[in-house]
Amino acid sequence: MRYKSTRGGVSGLSFEDAVMMGLASDGGLLIPEKIPLFNEKDLKHLSELPYTKLAYEIMSRYQEGIPSQDLMNIIQKTYAKFDTVNMIPVRKAAGMRIAELYHGPTYSFKDVALQFLGNMFEYILTKRKQSLNIVGATSGDTGSAAIYGVKSKQNINIFMLYPSNRISNIQELQMTTTEASNVFCLEVGGNFDNCQSIVKEIFNDLEFKDEYSLGAVNSINFARILAQMVYYFWIYFRTVHRVGDEINVVVPTGNFGNVFAGYMAKRMGLPIAKLMIATNRNNILTRAVKFGDYSIERVHPTISPAMDIQVASNFERYLYYLYNEDSSKVVEAMDRLQTEKEIEIRGHLLGQLQRDFIAGETSDEDMKNTIRSVFSKSDYVIDPHTACAVYAAEQMELVSDNTVCLSTAHPAKFPEVIHEVLGVWPEMPSGLQNLEERQKRSERMNPDVEEIKNFIAKNAK
Repeated sequence: MRYKSTRGGVSGLSFEDAVMMGLASDGGLLIPEKIPLFNEKDLKHLSELPYTKLAYEIMSRYQEGIPSQDLMNIIQKTYAKFDTVNMIPVRKAAGMRIAELYHGPTYSFKDVALQFLGNMFEYILTKRKQSLNIVGATSGDTGSAAIYGVKSKQNINIFMLYPSNRISNIQELQMTTTEASNVFCLEVGGNFDNCQSIVKEIFNDLEFKDEYSLGAVNSINFARILAQMVYYFWIYFRTVHRVGDEINVVVPTGNFGNVFAGYMAKRMGLPIAKLMIATNRNNILTRAVKFGDYSIERVHPTISPAMDIQVASNFERYLYYLYNEDSSKVVEAMDRLQTEKEIEIRGHLLGQLQRDFIAGETSDEDMKNTIRSVFSKSDYVIDPHTACAVYAAEQMELVSDNTVCLSTAHPAKFPEVIHEVLGVWPEMPSGLQNLEERQKRSERMNPDVEEIKNFIAKNAK
């Protein structure tokens, strides 16, 4: 399997090179040159496997340079840190299924991908006798998951940008209290889109990127998408009564990476009937699906901060397939987004987008009411992001035994919201206890590319 850029300027990369490049050198996103297909016989075989072997069977089809035993060792090391033997339990609640993706070390779905990516970085760097400086931006959970994936690794530094006063207290403390010398947390004025824009600009400075060996952990790195594709298969097998039956999946998303992994799984042959995007008030993806309006508006703070995004960076990967793999059209669209802050999707393209996805949005009040309703009906506590998915499913009349809502964060990561809504504090898992007693270390920065580049250069490996 080889990798190419959505913008046509890069091709023929090995999986290892794609992991290390992160953002393509032409400014695009890396994608596989083909999508492997599974038939019903393949799916029946996959349905019988434990999570690590399922991950191996899927991931091995997307790479050819890593020896089989090495890949399996990386996968086993990655998922040994999860706090349940089932990895991702699928529970019944509110008349649907809830897939708990948050049983990793930072209690976020992003652990599934970022533990894998951290171990993959370590494997490649050790083999090549190289070092890496990771630069990323977070709207909440990516930062802590990425940091926990690489903290204390000898050949890696990580620089994580996060918007000041725009993430939860627990999310900030998870990032800033690791006391690992290779971790640098940068509190940046502005919102997440400002942070993400700075990171993209840094990576587009190819001379700076090469000089300081920069790598990406945001979902622009295809290895993250690959790791997320696995759990769609796992969830499917724990939902259907018979392989071949269809399911609906509802995905709370801001940056489009999680739902794009579902789109890829469906293209591989996984029987997904409806793939639903659930957004909060920052509804660029919902507007795109419903009206073809992918235009950037102001970011609004909400109680589901990981989704407070107006530029969904992974949407470019989907556009590549929507435009029938025509890189020139992707370049044209992304140039328009850069200059005019919008992409219009019309005619048969909008029709295809609406066949691939449905979408809905949720207000803060809707999220709170949904948390209250699910607890009342099922004695089950969900976080605000999961509430987005449940509410969207209810609005689209998808409530059924074959509908799965992805639960992306442990409710204890949003204790103030849970306490306000339910009048009780969520049970705090051991990994989230006593965070406030640890020493916090972060750097306040202006949303200035040169200032942040200077800080990276000063502290790089």
